[in-house]
Amino acid sequence: MKPLSGEDRFVAGEESFLVGLRPQEVIRTPLSQVFDVLERRYGEAIKLAVSPAAVDLDRPIGELPKAVMSPRAGELDTGWMRRTNMVGINVRTVGDYAGVVKYALTLPNVVDSIHLLPIWEPGVVESLYGMASWNLNTEFFSSEWKELVPHLDNIGKQLRALSNVLHVMGKSVGMDVIPHTDRFSEMALGSPDLFEWMRVEGGRITDHSDSLADTVEHVIFDWLVDRGTALPGDEMPAGVHQLFTMTEPRRLSVIFGDPSDLPGRINRRVDLLIHLKQVGLEPVPATMGVPFRGIEVDPDPAHSVVDRHGLAWPDYLITRPGYMSRVFSPLARYKLYGRVKDNTDWEVDFTIPRSHVWDYVCAHYAATRHIGNFDFMRGDMSHVQMRRDGVPDAVDEHYDILAAVKTHIQQSAGAPWFGYFAETFLPARDVFGFGEELDHLDASLADATLGDLQSTVVGDHEFLRRFRRYIDDLETRSCAPAFSIGTADKDDPRFDEYYRAGNEVRLFTALLVPDMPSYVGLGFEIRDVHDSPAPNEHYTKLFVFREAGDSNVYPSKARSGIDYVWGENDRLFEKVTAIRLYAEQVLSVIGPCTTRWLVPPDATTLRGTAVWTQATEPGASPTHVFAANYDLESDSGYFGIPGLPVGWSLEFDFTTADAIDDRDRVLTSNGFFHRLENVGPGEGRAYRVLAR
Repeated sequence: MKPLSGEDRFVAGEESFLVGLRPQEVIRTPLSQVFDVLERRYGEAIKLAVSPAAVDLDRPIGELPKAVMSPRAGELDTGWMRRTNMVGINVRTVGDYAGVVKYALTLPNVVDSIHLLPIWEPGVVESLYGMASWNLNTEFFSSEWKELVPHLDNIGKQLRALSNVLHVMGKSVGMDVIPHTDRFSEMALGSPDLFEWMRVEGGRITDHSDSLADTVEHVIFDWLVDRGTALPGDEMPAGVHQLFTMTEPRRLSVIFGDPSDLPGRINRRVDLLIHLKQVGLEPVPATMGVPFRGIEVDPDPAHSVVDRHGLAWPDYLITRPGYMSRVFSPLARYKLYGRVKDNTDWEVDFTIPRSHVWDYVCAHYAATRHIGNFDFMRGDMSHVQMRRDGVPDAVDEHYDILAAVKTHIQQSAGAPWFGYFAETFLPARDVFGFGEELDHLDASLADATLGDLQSTVVGDHEFLRRFRRYIDDLETRSCAPAFSIGTADKDDPRFDEYYRAGNEVRLFTALLVPDMPSYVGLGFEIRDVHDSPAPNEHYTKLFVFREAGDSNVYPSKARSGIDYVWGENDRLFEKVTAIRLYAEQVLSVIGPCTTRWLVPPDATTLRGTAVWTQATEPGASPTHVFAANYDLESDSGYFGIPGLPVGWSLEFDFTTADAIDDRDRVLTSNGFFHRLENVGPGEGRAYRVLAR
């Protein structure tokens, strides 16, 4: 076989990744060759990672070989998440779990965390974020991996093997935790009491009483009596009570069938869904934004879709909408609290947590964490806080479901390092109707949060304002805002303008401010410049769904091709590779340091430059100074770098540009500041400190 780019230096330990290997090239590489390279680099640890003992899902994780344990195992808290550099991977874009292993070969050690987008069976339009069941998504099963390692013969073993291999490579691995499901998921239909229900008749919601789930249970039992149990020979439960007090696995088997029979389970679920819709019963769709509660059917017939079964699927509206109010019609949230006055006014009673629902959600995510040997969770929709008055005076274990999942896993698994990365956007106060979002994040035990730098153009007013605010919040908050470079949420044609320029200085900043976490989505490193929208196959966001090209349900999300189309932006790829290599070299020295801002990002947006170094103990010197020009159109011109001793000089070390002016190769003090002649548009630059 032809050697892979950078293979020799990687195997020898001189580089932490296959330098120069484009992701599309490694995805096409035979898995046998990939594992040969990994084994020559990491030795027996790779064989241990995929050994029968290491993928034995009945075995406690604490008994796994040390080589495949979390790189965070043994840490006493989650402080590491405040400094992690994370990449998000939608497994669909790389094909399967073996594809994730292949892609990981292109990631340097400085990218130390991998977030896997949802890994469960999907529901409507096969959205990864609309979980249809707790069963792992078998579309991620790798036949190539099974052929190479025959005992990796089911999806659970392959997920464990993936995590084990990534651990050997020094990566922490995270799963999504989602506080909702597909609206007609096996969870909702198999355990109606876990969700809120409504009756829809004649285009109106006629009943949404607190006890409607009892009616749903009787309707489901009557359907079961009529259709019979899913598996021939199974005994029909004697009544509603007997059905819904069975263990969940047994009940789901009776209603839907064998977990391994996906087509059969889908057919049963669709048949039950049709029956419930025909009598007007539906789970209440999830909502976001103020006032959070109170919905009605959208009367506009143009906002209703009729499916192939003749069932109408209207949109829903917030009855008294506020800014950011939204209904997620395909999704249903767990019913975590009781309701006031039988839910007459859609009012939640936060003094009545429904503990069995919390326990159910926590237990299931803990079970998935065990299978995947995960090190952290990414909390989906962490910004949805339903309390109008924000964080209460007393915060208990039933304040937030995502906090509860994190705490349950830490305690039940003996894993105090298990962290929580929140999906929130840090908007202005009261945008979501509950005060400051960081108050909520601190109270919900989030360690870091995505933020929203990725939805701004580098250097514009919003980018600079947000960046400066995040730096200030890092000083005072337990939840650290991230320097987000790109995400699956923002990788679709609507957001092309964010990535047409400034990508190099984004990455330069994200990696070289070591005390701030960062997040980037797969494919950023070679993303093409789209001056006009490309076909949907070029965007990772559109692989969250599986809409056919001829779909009239969500045509904007539809794809004609099967495979993700990687970018061909070799210039960007070369720049990203150079930045990664430089960051690895420097972070080996400054990684544990705290950033000291010499010229902080300008929240007034009157300048586009920033300069930073490392805070040190008295008598010690920082090793590097970094400068960035976030203006993508104009040179910085000369400016002063204050705060450094007069006797120090700065020697040029690295630039994201092609070259710099000779006058800027060594910077000295004029008695007041170190003069820097010019930083180019969108350039990041590094200097080594030469202290006397």
